[in-house]
Amino acid sequence: MADPIIISASPHVHSNKSTKNLMYDVLYALIPAFLVSIYVFGVSALVLTSVAVASCVLFEYVIQKYLLKTTVTVSDGSALITGILLAFNLPSNLPIWMIILGSLVAIGVAKLSFGGLGYNIFNPALVGRVFLLISFPVQMTSWPTAVENNTTLVDAVTSETTLGIIKEGLMYGDTMTTISEKLPSTIDLLLGITGGSAGEMSALALILGGIFLLARKVITWHIPITILVTMTVMTGIFWLINPEQYANPLIHLLSGGAILGAFYMATDLVTSPMTKKGMIVFAIGIGVITVVIRLFGAYPEGVSFAILIMNAFVPLINKYFKPRRFGSPIKSKIV
Repeated sequence: MADPIIISASPHVHSNKSTKNLMYDVLYALIPAFLVSIYVFGVSALVLTSVAVASCVLFEYVIQKYLLKTTVTVSDGSALITGILLAFNLPSNLPIWMIILGSLVAIGVAKLSFGGLGYNIFNPALVGRVFLLISFPVQMTSWPTAVENNTTLVDAVTSETTLGIIKEGLMYGDTMTTISEKLPSTIDLLLGITGGSAGEMSALALILGGIFLLARKVITWHIPITILVTMTVMTGIFWLINPEQYANPLIHLLSGGAILGAFYMATDLVTSPMTKKGMIVFAIGIGVITVVIRLFGAYPEGVSFAILIMNAFVPLINKYFKPRRFGSPIKSKIV
């Protein structure tokens, strides 16, 4: 006799959305940022993304078919999105073999070793990124700079990111007034005409994609908005206390991976909490940890670490913030 199929009690929510639909909505949302990365870094950004996507898809196919001998699921689009997000978190001049290695860690270790999509605890793209950052810190922090026309990448020219300039300047005793002279303008940060990871520079492009995901109801506002508000409040407090020692909140929001992480990484349906209250707690944790690392840690950026740390707390958050069972009585205060 076959094992019975155990399902939860009714009611059951029906939707025409599938995993593939959701993944391709995310793909469409990332197109503006991808186009900006090609405009700023040229063919290197295209090569980076192509290699990351191809290797992620290939590793998922080979591991599932020949090692795990399970159903191949590359058609669901999740490996495609992992590859794009991994590329968006890497310098566009990273050696190809490192990109492939990061893809192997993202798919083979962070995703399939846990059982595949729906079972992984940590965001696969971020695991691949952090692995490369820890293993190859020099290559992972050698940021390419676009030439004056902002259309062609010169591999020999590298520079610090905005957050890196601030971190280094403060370490050597400079004030924010002095450091600000070396920083990109707010418009450049908004448009993405800066150095950094391939897909994190253009805040405007990422925000447009985030609005698309919200409109399509792929994500809700709870995680991205809470992360950004938490970061704004925390950095704003430090900035008001000592504006010569701490950057203003706008720089923190538009620099690094804040918007990319808030809208596209932290909102991963598998590795984020199920309830709205849980999402808010999760997002506050990410915002707090990010700011603490940026202001007091060794790294100028902290979004990737913050998301992975809070990913580990998701099972606990889900256990504490459980949705009310259908049909259970609502507690009311008797007057």
